[in-house]
Amino acid sequence: MTTPLTRILYVEDEPDIRVVAQMALEAVGGFTVIACASGQEALNAAPGAKADLLLLDVMMPGMDGPSTLQGLRALPATANTPVIFMTAKVQAAEVAVYKGLGALEVIPKPFDPMELSAQIQRIWSEK
Repeated sequence: MTTPLTRILYVEDEPDIRVVAQMALEAVGGFTVIACASGQEALNAAPGAKADLLLLDVMMPGMDGPSTLQGLRALPATANTPVIFMTAKVQAAEVAVYKGLGALEVIPKPFDPMELSAQIQRIWSEK
């Protein structure tokens, strides 16, 4: 039996996308979302976030999604936290790389805000 998904640490550098996804996840999915604008912000927030899931944008300035994941894996609080990447780069080879990094799944962008929570819940229940 899977533990319920309630808290998501979400990292997205694009403010518009971050706001839309956060609103959709909170209003539609009923999740608690800890939204971060950068990988560094996520590393700072992670120890206190108590996240059940990491939701990471792939392409970000400075620290990209895979680098952010590497940093989060080095922290005890998120060393084993499941991760889902979100990206417009969803060629099979790219998805294989993200899954090789340990991602449960890759959600393509642009995403449908009304479907995002259900999509994440489905991935969570299949893990």
